[in-house]
Amino acid sequence: MTGWRPALRLAWRDALRSRGRTALVVLMITLPVLAVTAAAVIYATAQVTGGERADRALGAADARVEAVGNTVIQLPDPRDGWGTTGSLDRVVTEADLTGVLGADSRVLTIRDDVYLQVPMGDRRISVAATEVDLGDPMTEGLFDVEQGRLPTAAGEAVVNTGYAERGVAIGEVLDLQGSDVEVVGIGRDATYRDQPTVMGLPGGLGSSFDATAGDPEWLVESGPVSWSQVRELNDLGAVVTSREVLADPPAVREQAEQMGYDTGLGDYIAVVALVVTMALLEVILLAGPAFAVGARRQSRALALMAASGGTPRQARRVVLASGVVLGALAAAIGAVLGVVVGLALLPVVQRFSGEWFGPVDITWWAVAVVAACGLLSAVLAAVVPAWIASRQDVVAVLAGRRGDRKPSARTPLLGLVVLGCGVLLSVYGVVGSAGNGEYAIAVSAIVSVLGMIMVVPVVVALIARLSRRFPLTLRYAARDAARHRTRTVPAVAAVAATVAGVVALGIANTSDEAERRSTYRPQLEMGAATVTVSGTSDMVGGTYREYPPDQAVWERVDRAIEQAVPGVERETVDGIVYQTGDGGSRFFDVRGATREDWVALETTGGFAGAAMVSDGDLPGQLALTDEQARQASAALAAGSAVVLAQEGTADRIVLQTYSPDDDAAEPTRLDWPVETVQVDGPVAVSLVVPTTLAEEAGLDVQTVGVYLPPNDLTAAQAKDLEERVAGVSESAYAYVERGYQTDNAIIILLAILFGLGGVLMLGGTLTATFLALSDARPDLATLAAVGASPRSRRGVAASYALVVGFVGAVLGTVVGFIPGVAITWPLTSGVTYGSGSSEGPAGPFLDIPWLLILGLVVVLPLLTALVVGLFARARLPLATRLT
Repeated sequence: MTGWRPALRLAWRDALRSRGRTALVVLMITLPVLAVTAAAVIYATAQVTGGERADRALGAADARVEAVGNTVIQLPDPRDGWGTTGSLDRVVTEADLTGVLGADSRVLTIRDDVYLQVPMGDRRISVAATEVDLGDPMTEGLFDVEQGRLPTAAGEAVVNTGYAERGVAIGEVLDLQGSDVEVVGIGRDATYRDQPTVMGLPGGLGSSFDATAGDPEWLVESGPVSWSQVRELNDLGAVVTSREVLADPPAVREQAEQMGYDTGLGDYIAVVALVVTMALLEVILLAGPAFAVGARRQSRALALMAASGGTPRQARRVVLASGVVLGALAAAIGAVLGVVVGLALLPVVQRFSGEWFGPVDITWWAVAVVAACGLLSAVLAAVVPAWIASRQDVVAVLAGRRGDRKPSARTPLLGLVVLGCGVLLSVYGVVGSAGNGEYAIAVSAIVSVLGMIMVVPVVVALIARLSRRFPLTLRYAARDAARHRTRTVPAVAAVAATVAGVVALGIANTSDEAERRSTYRPQLEMGAATVTVSGTSDMVGGTYREYPPDQAVWERVDRAIEQAVPGVERETVDGIVYQTGDGGSRFFDVRGATREDWVALETTGGFAGAAMVSDGDLPGQLALTDEQARQASAALAAGSAVVLAQEGTADRIVLQTYSPDDDAAEPTRLDWPVETVQVDGPVAVSLVVPTTLAEEAGLDVQTVGVYLPPNDLTAAQAKDLEERVAGVSESAYAYVERGYQTDNAIIILLAILFGLGGVLMLGGTLTATFLALSDARPDLATLAAVGASPRSRRGVAASYALVVGFVGAVLGTVVGFIPGVAITWPLTSGVTYGSGSSEGPAGPFLDIPWLLILGLVVVLPLLTALVVGLFARARLPLATRLT
């Protein structure tokens, strides 16, 4: 019997004969292939690249040019990255474009990426605004009108279906931050699905759009724009999106290096390799017991083949052929179903995306790679059973006895060495790598799991040796597991690998959450709230100007607060606003006695003022301690300005005033007495001034905020307050101090981890248990023949599940601690502070999710054992033993 053909025929016949085991293996390999293939179809369709990207960005134009006023270095698709290398004295013009692209080139002005706050009911929503002549042929494809018509005059606009679904209809007049625009059409925006979008003619959306819009941009019709022309326009100070370049992008190494830009390809490949390796390993371990049982069923046939002159290579080939046949079948089914499921899920997934997907895109080479991985996992799962089957004792098997050889001690010793390497690699990731510790730790996780797999046989044997004091059913299960290591080890390893991954990710996420909780700094007293309005702005003669909010705005704020929380106590906060009133701005520069004396100030942005004005009564919005409040109040009562500093001592205050028409500041030293109060962290404002000092300096005292003392606001009231205040003005903002709030995403993630770990644990344990029970039917029938009750067989089944699940969970927890604890160093050493704090406990932070681990190690194994005990067959027919 030479070649693979006879082995494949035998494998196919065995697959048809053992339909249950075949279905189990095919299912375990099909599911991951199906899931990954479906994800690949959805991902490829969702990605908008090349020609698809060109149609959305350019319409029917050949290029899009944005003037930035600096020499540009860009990647072929500027969305992937662009930067500037030097300033220019002039901004690129339409004449420059025709000079580079040809005199017969035609340009069309377009301005977008402007977001306006538009009233909707008693709230405001963010609307993306664009000005372009949609009637020009170059804009074909940017917007498709489904109802009404295109705008033909200033003050007219079309909106997308995402905006119309919020209640906007044709004929309605929109308030675009002070400019009225009538809706004359509704249609589909080429890019945005649910983001409200409004589009009008150039100059047709009002002054707020003009004040917010940035550099000029043009759509260009000139024929293909080459990469050399793009680079020429870059030198003139323009960012260019070219249809020709997007369709056939050049090499970007030079541009990427010049920008200091990392394409991230190396990191991407590393992450994909890690994920693929772990996925393959998990599938191999889950499918391993099935191939081990299959090889066990074929042991007599393989022994007869060996007795007839067959070689160990031929025996291995027969078992490996099972992997080839079942893997190919599962991969084909998974790939086909994956494509179908992916296409079916596209409308569902589209609902969760703010942008339209591209046309259906099935990357067949990716589907082939996924299918090949499925086939490879099946073949690799059959490798160990094939090797063991080729080394069985032929005489013992033909005599009806077990033919397994005694395991070698070299593999567990090698496993300990590999496990030690995993530990060392994780330590290196903590202390030895320069900024890339995460990758070393991720690799250490795989190395540790591989080492653990090699050690599993010894652990299983040790459990069997220690089982002499166990109850009968548990003792039988432990010893049977050790006796049939070829099916036990993969099952235990599969459970352990799953638990290791869940534990590592659980430790990483809970530690990250512990860091955020420990470094959180409240802006206010618990339960208090503030409302601020930063003011308005406009563009006059190319100059950006800011103005403070008027009293009418604060009256609307007061009404919004009353509507959200009727009767709530509130205090008006007075201060010196940073806007000068003529479009300019001011701020107070706090200095020490000498240039070397640094005064460290940091604010949370709690109030939109340059300074707070108070004559001694400091409300809780500053979140000062009692001692700090007493010191500050005494200084204010004595007529001194109070500086709230984290470090240093203030000596003088200089008022810096900026004119809207001049970038240079006008410094004015204020002859104010100054008292420094040391604070532990950032506060709402860093300067508090008595009324007398503000009046002497000729600085107007105005309302800068509203303070709501601590109260019992519910989460619903707080949300309603925030939304109603936001509806007053685009610059109005409410903040309610509720202390640190655990992100729901963390809770959901831990629940997903536990659920995923539970499913994989149950799957691996149940698979191994029922395969073991099927393989042990003669032994269990013999037990029944000598008087064992049906309950005993159920007990054996439950005990086997408990041994596999518990041993695997304990090993996985131990191994999961290695990367889990190690990753907390690079993950939490760079401290992240909540609410604008600059100081907090130093990392790293370590928080072990003991409840999650308890569920994995204790609850799930017991649950699995209970399920197996309830559903295992209690009675079996007697089987004939060969002696």
